[in-house]
Order: sequence, then C-alpha cells, then structure tokens
Amino acid sequence: MDLIIVESPSKAKTISKYLKGKYRVDASGGHIRDLPQKTLGVAVDKNFEPRYVTSPGKEETVRRLSEEAKKADRVLLATDPDREGEAISWHLQTVLGLPSDGENRIEFNEISPKAVQRALEHPRRINYNLVDAQQARRVLDRLVGYKLSPLLNSKISNGLSAGRVQSVALRLVVEREREIQAFKPEEYWTITAELQDEGKKYSPFKATLEKRAGKKCRIGSKEQADEVLAALAAGAYSVAHVKKSVTRSHAPAPFTTSTLQQDASNKLGMSAPETMLMAQHLYEGLDVEGEGHVAFVTYIRTDSTRISQDAQQAALAFIEEKFGKEYCPAKPNFYASKKGAQDAHEAIRPIDVTLTPERAKKMLDKKHYNVYKLIYERFIASQMAEALYDSMQIEIENSGYQLKATGRTLRFAGFTAIYAESRKEEDEEPSARLLPPLDEGDALTALGVKGEQKFTKPPVRYTDASLVKAMEEKGIGRPSTYASIISVLNKRKYVVKEGKYMIPTPIAYRITDMLVKYFTDIMDVGFTADMEEKLDEIEDGGKDWHSIIAAFYPPFAEKLRYANTDGDEMTEILCKKCGHPMVRKTGKYGKYLACSNYPACSNIIGEEVPQVSTTPCPKCGAMMLVKTGRYGKFLACPNYPKCKSTLPFGEEGKREEQLEGVCPECGKPMRKLLSKRGKAYYGCSGYPNCKFMSWDVPTGEKCPECGSAIVRTAKGMLKCSNKECKYRPPKEAKEEKA
Repeated sequence: MDLIIVESPSKAKTISKYLKGKYRVDASGGHIRDLPQKTLGVAVDKNFEPRYVTSPGKEETVRRLSEEAKKADRVLLATDPDREGEAISWHLQTVLGLPSDGENRIEFNEISPKAVQRALEHPRRINYNLVDAQQARRVLDRLVGYKLSPLLNSKISNGLSAGRVQSVALRLVVEREREIQAFKPEEYWTITAELQDEGKKYSPFKATLEKRAGKKCRIGSKEQADEVLAALAAGAYSVAHVKKSVTRSHAPAPFTTSTLQQDASNKLGMSAPETMLMAQHLYEGLDVEGEGHVAFVTYIRTDSTRISQDAQQAALAFIEEKFGKEYCPAKPNFYASKKGAQDAHEAIRPIDVTLTPERAKKMLDKKHYNVYKLIYERFIASQMAEALYDSMQIEIENSGYQLKATGRTLRFAGFTAIYAESRKEEDEEPSARLLPPLDEGDALTALGVKGEQKFTKPPVRYTDASLVKAMEEKGIGRPSTYASIISVLNKRKYVVKEGKYMIPTPIAYRITDMLVKYFTDIMDVGFTADMEEKLDEIEDGGKDWHSIIAAFYPPFAEKLRYANTDGDEMTEILCKKCGHPMVRKTGKYGKYLACSNYPACSNIIGEEVPQVSTTPCPKCGAMMLVKTGRYGKFLACPNYPKCKSTLPFGEEGKREEQLEGVCPECGKPMRKLLSKRGKAYYGCSGYPNCKFMSWDVPTGEKCPECGSAIVRTAKGMLKCSNKECKYRPPKEAKEEKA
C-alpha cells in the first residue's frame, strides 16, 4: 500500500475519507527538521550552509514515519502547495531516505476527491528552486534575528527579539504613533445649505459649498464662515448645471490571504491570526456529524486572484439558477493579480458552490461559519455582473459661490445582491442620497444654511486590517507571514490594543530607535521589499541563494560590530584574570568594565562600588549590598553565589528581625521570613549551620511517634508537621475538651 504524508492530522483525516482506504495517510505535524534552537546553525564561514536537526518533540514522528515508509510500496509527499510546503517535503524526503530525483511529490489547491485523484495521477519531483527560496528566507531570518536579539537584550532589556520583517512592521506602527503625537489640528468650516425647488414639488436636499469663483474654497475661521453665510443669505440660489449618468461598480476580486484578513477584520472584528486559524481549519477539513471530515475552501495562503475554469463555470451556473441570467456578466470576469504576486495557485474560494452558507451553517460553529460565509459570498460576487447606479450631480450658484449636491440610486443590484463592500462609518448608502429632477436655471429656496466648525484629524492608528494592507502594499513579508507577524507584536507586548487599534508600548520605541540608528537598511521598507523580490528570483531559478546571503551578511556583520562597541572606551585598568586592558561599556544596567581579551577572557566587573546597606541577610547574616537590576535597585547578599538571598530595595533601616518559635534541631530562635511569592515561613537563626525550615511556627518539640517537629498553625492549633503522621499532641486534645 502507498503512503501519503501531509502536514496536519485534520488534512490526513479528510484525504483518508476521500481515498476510502486505498492509501495510508499520515501527518508530519509540520516541519520535522529545522535549525537548532540554541545555536546559530548557519556556517557563516562555509558558504552559509544551514545545519538542520530534528525538531524538538518530533523524534517519535520521525521514527513512526520511517517505519511506515519502509513498509510502503511508494511514499507520496502531499504538503501544502507553497515554498514552506515544498521545504517540508524536502526534509521528509531527506530524513526518510527517499530518492532525491524521485517523482514522489503531489500537490493540490483544494482537498476534494477530484483534486486529490488528479494529484495522484501527476506526481512530480521536488522543486528545488522553491526549497532554496525557503532556505534563503530561513537562513536570512536566522542571521538577523539571532544576531540582533542579543544586541537588544544587552542594550535595552532581557527577553526582547528582533526580526527582518517583524521589526520593519513594528517601525510602521511606531512611526504612525509619532505622527499622531506630532499632529496639530487645523480649524476648518463646512457650509451646508438645505434647499428646495420654489414650487415645492420635490423633497428638500442638501448641498455643500465647494468653490468660490471657480476655485476650491477653504474656510479656516469663524470670521470667514460668517462672511460666506452673509453673502449666501443676501444672494439667490439657482441651478447652474445638472449632470446625469449611469455609473458602474465592478465586482471585487475573490479573496487573497491579505484581502481575507482585511475583510474579516473590518466586518467581523477578527484579528489576522484568528482569521487564518479559522480559514486553515476550513481548508484542512472539519468533522461534520453524519458526513465525516469535510473540507470547505481551497488553499488559504495565496496572493493570486486567479480561479480555475471549472470553478468559474460552476459559479456562473449557480448565479444563473439562483439570481437569473441577467446577473451573469456578458463575458466571464477575470482579475489581474498584483505586481509581484507568486500566482502559484488559485484565489481563496469554496470547493463546492452548492455548499451554500445556509447549508454550511448547520455544520459549523459561529466563527467558522462567519469566515466561510465571507469567502463564499465574495467568490460568488466576483463572478457576477456589475452593479448599475443612476447618478446625479447638481451644481448650484449663489453670489459667486458654487455649491454641489451628489446622489445616486440603484438601478441594477448586480454583485451587491450577495456582497456588500466595507464602507467607512461616515459614508451613506447611495440609495439614501436622492436628488430631485431639477433643470439648469431652476430657482431654489434656502430652508436653512449653517456653518459647522471642524478640525483636521490625525492619521488613524493601525488595525490588523490596515497593517496587513500596508505590509502588502509596501512589499513587507508575504501572505503567509502577515498573521504571524501581528501575533508576535502582540505576544511580545510591543503593541497593545485599544479596541481594534494598535498602540506601541514604550519598549517598542526603544527597539525601533536602536535598530534604525544602527541598521538603517534592514529597517528600511524598500530594502525589505527588495529582499522579497530577490527571494522570488531564487524561486524562479535565476539566482543562487548562497550569493544573496553572501552579499547581505558582511555589511550586516560590520554594522553589528559597530552597534555592539559604539560608546566603548579603553581604560588603563588591567584585567585581574589575564592582564589585558579593560573596556568601559554601557549596558542596560549602566556602565561596567569588560576585558578587551574577550572571548578568550570573559571577565566583567561592575564599575561602581556597591553601597552597603544596614540590612542583614536573612539567611547568613552578612550586611546586604544595594545593586541595580532590570527592575531597579534591590538588596543582594555579598556572599553570592554561596548565598543567593535578595530583598526589595528600601528595606534597610526598616526591617527588624522577627523571631518566633524554637528550632527543634538546635534550640535556637526561628526567623520569620518571606518566600519569593510573599508567603511567610520560618528559618533557623543558626543558618547556615542549621538549615531547618517550616511553614508553621515550630514549638521546639518533636513528635514522639515519628520524630518530626511539633508546630503551631496560624489558627493556633498544634500538630505534627509530618502529614502522614496521625499523632495529636495532648495539649491540643485538652484544649478541644475544654
């Protein structure tokens, strides 16, 4: 029996159902090999060759798949149809010992019986251009992240990370916030007149002042507004020009990864990571009662708007049956993909157009249903005829001022019969803007004219939708990376959400400023987009991936060295370990001295002499030192590392030693201490000679049955400290009897 290997168990279930036991289908759970977690894993001095190791936790998976591969007549690799999927197949091929030139790779854009069967009939070799493009990205990202993150940790704070794409996206958010902070609102006024024909045959309508003597009119103060209002009040209104036309609104293209995330954010309020999780489930398949595992949509990581001819014909047949022939366009709709799109596979669409949202609602939970409905309706709309509107513009003259009224009414719904595009809150529906059938020269009566003071607004903060759109437009990352980038920004606390809007945290400014200062090119949007184009050139087979890394790394390494040593000062102080001069450096905790003979000698010392506090160490009694850490000042025992006791700063002179209880081991008083979590416990004052400790107050007595300490609880009860011992002290028994 042949073995088919996919990434996810859900995908495996769906395919198994369609193949009806003719093949064995198993899942790798994604990558089985990757660069090592704790070392660079890239041989910088050996043409940047990566060193792959088995991914943590995947040892059992590799063992299982290896055993299955040995038993199988043939092994077919059916990972996702993109660079990442191709690389996973290559890793599987390598680890399982499959022939490198074997035709063991199959792919499909949708998980349907027809698509899977077609893929099985046309196996191919691994596309090594795709593999190399993914390798180049992985190595590039590892070099940047692995080298920049320690710099941030040493200069700013522990636990920080940087990334080739992630940091550029963060820069967008930070710079937008700075634009908002620097924004100074400017006053302006709008003049609106409510007008009606003199015969009052038609309903009143509103017109807005636009021009004065044929030039754009901007009113910047109340004085100017009053002047205009006075002139309009003294003059007469008349229709200067009427323009009537039929306008068309073309159906939007089917979803790409980017546009799906934007629409789900705008219409459903879903984050990009959440949208992609729901879409991934719909692609891989979900358990449906009575029907088994069912896949709903095609592959969901794509920047192409192309659809197959079969899908288009099915959509047109459905549209004609559901809405009528007039809703089908005269010629089928085709959409040009944006410049630079990989166009490897189709746009996101439902697998089966007869599986309508109404039918799917019984199969899916709310979130999966909402995303499926969005994908379904957008796809059907993309194949429908244009919407037609009767549009009208009326230009009105009064004392040299020109006012304008616009409106349109729906003539033919077209694609809007199923899909409504996102609108800004201030937009009105076209059908609400009805204008009377006026002619040029008609006189009008003013029912009211008013001026309204307004102020220009600052740029709007990024949302998931607008950040995805910005990344796509600027060429930052690829569709498969948008959601993960936003997820990292949130998880790392580089941004916080206020409603749906992103606000950078203080640490985000420091990270951005440092990286922009030392790594201008990496943090430049144009550089990042250019690197994406170079990765595309590798995929197209025109570039060797090693040469791209080799051109990037030396200048980057030089900037990294400068960033690490900027501000360093050679001193005459000699290292006590090796005799080399010490270098004065600045770190996140202030200035310190480091041996210039690093890495042969890694000696570092704090330049400032620690202040001795008046607080004794609660464990060993030595006078504690005032030190500075990432959270500010604190007290530390001078006997570190033998004694690792610490206390909050500000305790000196205030903390009186609290003695309570008697040690059952040596008879000395017990100290009342606090654990790291603030819970009280008792330690012998004879420490370190006596290391007895207890959560309850020791009485100095020992249990006659087991020899453990007799202690008094917070409620005043006496008991044996050994939980397994059932001995009850006589004193406690007498107290209960009394």
